[in-house]
Amino acid sequence: MSKVDVAVPVTTVPVSPRRTRSLALPAVATAVVVLAAVPFYLDRFWLTLGLFAFAAAVAAIGLGLLLGQAGQLSLGHAFFVAVGAYGYTYLAGTSRTVGVSHQGGLGLPPLIALVLAVLLAGLAGLLFSPVAARLRGIYLGIASLALVFAGQHILANAPLVTGGYNGRTVPPLTIGGFGFDDGAPGTQLLVLGVPFHREERLWYLGLAVTALAYLYHRNLVRGRPGIALRAVRDSELMAGMMGVPVTRYKGYAFLVSSMYAGLGGVLLALAFGRIVPVTFDYAMSIEFLVMVVLGGLGSAAGAIVGAFFVASLPRLLDRYADVLPGLAEPGGDGVSPAVAARFGYAIALILLLLIEPGGAAGLGRRVANRFRRNR
Repeated sequence: MSKVDVAVPVTTVPVSPRRTRSLALPAVATAVVVLAAVPFYLDRFWLTLGLFAFAAAVAAIGLGLLLGQAGQLSLGHAFFVAVGAYGYTYLAGTSRTVGVSHQGGLGLPPLIALVLAVLLAGLAGLLFSPVAARLRGIYLGIASLALVFAGQHILANAPLVTGGYNGRTVPPLTIGGFGFDDGAPGTQLLVLGVPFHREERLWYLGLAVTALAYLYHRNLVRGRPGIALRAVRDSELMAGMMGVPVTRYKGYAFLVSSMYAGLGGVLLALAFGRIVPVTFDYAMSIEFLVMVVLGGLGSAAGAIVGAFFVASLPRLLDRYADVLPGLAEPGGDGVSPAVAARFGYAIALILLLLIEPGGAAGLGRRVANRFRRNR
């Protein structure tokens, strides 16, 4: 296969100047403190909403790294998310018979299963990297989209691992004897008088993992790997002339991005409690792409903002469908919340890119610069 030299222009977010960095860390720290207090004040619906948003944010950071820093378009992100979700479920699950089908499992400790699932997703990305090394732009996007269709077929026809079309239950996570499920009756966990159920416990797990994912991305893009990735993104020829091993860094970008996706997949599986193949279809890949474009390509903070918006909007519309005009249940007279959410994505994407091509991250920098000038 010959190398395709067709490139798609990518709007990227440059590394913030030092003065902007001085404002970014306090802002992130403030956000973490506020989010840490959320379980004490909000009910189960909002906590569950946050769990899905955290899972989406981790995976979106990985796609933002691949697209914004390395300049590689991927429409197969849902496949790697599925590898993480089902990898954890199979590795931590046990063999059992459900109805007429048999589901396998290795019964590994959940924490080990989590780590192995992330590594498995990274391996899948690494195996795909030779294709990424030979294709660029829309051609790479189409090739990666094939992973999603292949993955859907495998997930639906491998009941021993995935449970088939009906899916399978996700084993609860335990770390050092501490369980993130509700536990046995009579063992309720109280923190400052507030009962901590499954949602409260998983909320802090999602918050911690998202914060670590953000910090790792931040350090990576500011170090030598980040410089090399941007050199490859801007010009593979010039990067090679400067001594950057282009093929190696393309593979590295897919490896790290896939591991982010796998980690997000594990969080998503834990949030659902039960996963089915149809969840990880091409629509999920498109949603991840919308997340990183809305947030600003190459920005981890922007990817988190975009993920919270895209992951939360359909569930919010579904919750308040009875009071919002024009919305109705599927099959009723009106627009379903899922369809309305897609319209919302489109409108937000068009308006934001017209105002600020750098997405939410670019808009945030513009506001911060204006704030500094007014001081």
